Amino acid sequence: MLIDFFYTLRSAKLPVSVKEYLTLLEALKASVIAPSLDEFYYLARMTLVKDEQYFDKFDQAFGAYFNGIEQKSELAFDVPLDWLKKKLQRDLSPEEKAQIEAMGGLDKLMERLKQLFEEQKERHEGGSKWIGTGGTSPFGNGGYNPEGIRIGGEASGNRSAVKVWEARAYRDYDDQVEIGTRNIKVALRRLRRFAREGAAEELDLPDTIRSTAANAGWLDIKMVPERHNNVKVLMLLDVGGSMDDHIKRTEELFSAAKAEFKHLEFYYFHNCVYDFLWKNNRRRHAERTATWDVLHKFTPDYKLIFVGDATMSPYEVLQAGGSVEYNNAEAGAVWLRRLADQFPHHAWLNPEPEGLWEYRQSVAVIREVLGYKMYPLTLAGLEASMRALSK
Repeated sequence: MLIDFFYTLRSAKLPVSVKEYLTLLEALKASVIAPSLDEFYYLARMTLVKDEQYFDKFDQAFGAYFNGIEQKSELAFDVPLDWLKKKLQRDLSPEEKAQIEAMGGLDKLMERLKQLFEEQKERHEGGSKWIGTGGTSPFGNGGYNPEGIRIGGEASGNRSAVKVWEARAYRDYDDQVEIGTRNIKVALRRLRRFAREGAAEELDLPDTIRSTAANAGWLDIKMVPERHNNVKVLMLLDVGGSMDDHIKRTEELFSAAKAEFKHLEFYYFHNCVYDFLWKNNRRRHAERTATWDVLHKFTPDYKLIFVGDATMSPYEVLQAGGSVEYNNAEAGAVWLRRLADQFPHHAWLNPEPEGLWEYRQSVAVIREVLGYKMYPLTLAGLEASMRALSK
């Protein structure tokens, strides 16, 4: 039975050796655990798994073997129903898309929208002029235009809207979410600087031995403050819009950061940082924090971590009034430079696949503004960003 279990672990790409398997058999022979599947799980994990980064794979393999849980292939994925529905929408050829020209910039686009609001009296669908759905007009939803304003509805997948005209409600990231993979916490631990703080509550064994020996054998217990990770982190999290596709990984990162860093401060923004941030998405219009206050409140020794897909219209980064939600007085790039200057140790974690970055003009702009300190939200990207922040 256990031989099959051993090969199940090997087939799940766990680096389990024969020596470790024999250690497990010796422990069972010595009856170090009660006849319980739960206790066997912990014993098997302790003896067979070399590194905690393999805990998730072990859990899946253990469940597949003992509980009949179907193992998930790393290449498996579910095709969402929404994706299938959107494939039925009008699909323009590259030649047709090339014929759709931009209207001359943000200001002219806003003037044209105002004019249409005054002239249009009924619903339109599939056209190229009026506010409607499924067409090539710059105004509406469900169609295609390289510089459109989405009014209501869901994004069609192009994510090139210059502004979005709708009520937008975002949800706070959950810092209590169960970590799907412990590798995130392992990667974050590269950013460590320990210091002893607080009351003397931890036994200092070397000093106790030295002091006892110097005291002619009379026990002289010495205590020291507990060691804590003294790194200070300021995390700015993009929320809503295209970030909805990356909620799970962002929550896992946020939860891991809350567990790893004692000194962690966080704020939310949408798409790009402007003149205010917020702590609670439900009260983001009523309880805002000026970005200037954040710049003045936190000292330069804080490690600044942006988390966002950086996917938006370039206007949102480069132009005043470019925000999809309100008329910002200064361009997002100005605020990003201010933050980068205040916090020399900074990094941007991007959950979008790195292979797509070259197709996002806004990603290129933000990378340049931040000195190309953008990393993919993968294990390799996390480790690289933590090494950069530690320098």
